[in-house]
Amino acid sequence: MSKVRWGVLSTAKIGLLKVLPAMQRGQYCDITAIASRDLAQAQAAASRLGIPKAYGSYDELLADSDIDAVYNPTPNHLHIPWSVKALAAGKHVLCEKPIAITAAEARPLVDAVARYPHLKVMEAFMYRFHPQWLRAKAIVEQGGIGELRTIQSHFSYFNTDPANVRNQPDIGGGGLLDIGCYNISLARFIFGAEPERVVGVVEYDPVFKTDRLVSGILDFGRGTSTFVCSMQLVSYQRVNIFGATGRIEIEIPFNAPPDRPTRIWHSHDGQTDEILFDICDQYTLQGDAFAKAVLDDAPVPTPLSDALANMRVIDALVASGQRGGWVENPPGGD
Repeated sequence: MSKVRWGVLSTAKIGLLKVLPAMQRGQYCDITAIASRDLAQAQAAASRLGIPKAYGSYDELLADSDIDAVYNPTPNHLHIPWSVKALAAGKHVLCEKPIAITAAEARPLVDAVARYPHLKVMEAFMYRFHPQWLRAKAIVEQGGIGELRTIQSHFSYFNTDPANVRNQPDIGGGGLLDIGCYNISLARFIFGAEPERVVGVVEYDPVFKTDRLVSGILDFGRGTSTFVCSMQLVSYQRVNIFGATGRIEIEIPFNAPPDRPTRIWHSHDGQTDEILFDICDQYTLQGDAFAKAVLDDAPVPTPLSDALANMRVIDALVASGQRGGWVENPPGGD
């Protein structure tokens, strides 16, 4: 088998507009089928993207023996149940972030992975595959900014549409799960460790009851990461990584454009180097990396344990916002 045959659960906008076209351009991905609870929607999506098969239910897609792996971009509350069903159907799973609504909710997926050790599961944090992040991490690890001390990150956009899933708390809406998960993930990625304790200030929308503005501090013991995420601020994103002797600034850290070069700045020794990266699509890179792990029967780049660790930090920040003050980040063990 030279390519992984993919089935897609739902006609979510992120899949149709970004992920699937990017995966179709990949070396190891073949988008074979797409499913929706509305057959007409599935057929329209299949026609638009040139996908051979369309199904009117997720179960029908999972029953298709021609499908090797499933991409799951359903709303947050459906990530765990449909990922578990996909594994039970013998499919590998690439699930959109966040992997769950809480770390405890992810338990059935942990159990399913133990039952089906030959199947691959990965949370879809596409930013980690972009060359700009790989270079930033390499600079830090090679001492290019001296001792890593602190990271500052910001991610925001404005959305007050009551029909949008991000504004519905009962299905996993809210800024922390939608975009704050990136602020947390990148800090853990660059530090290569888990925070020891966290503190969060959480502001909730009085109508939607979802978190609309979160400010957090992650204490890694040897340094910190501070962040702001919001669904009701002007659209903006930026990351600064500070060391004792240098700094890295990432201009478009999360939604890196697939149609133009990106850049980061590395300040050191009294100078600032602009580092340019060729045009690439991080969704293509992510899909191929996962597919290659399936084809080679190798570990996925980002294991499920990483997704669970990210969820534990999110849980701790929510708890801090409710109680006030610092909250210890519980150790892993899943």
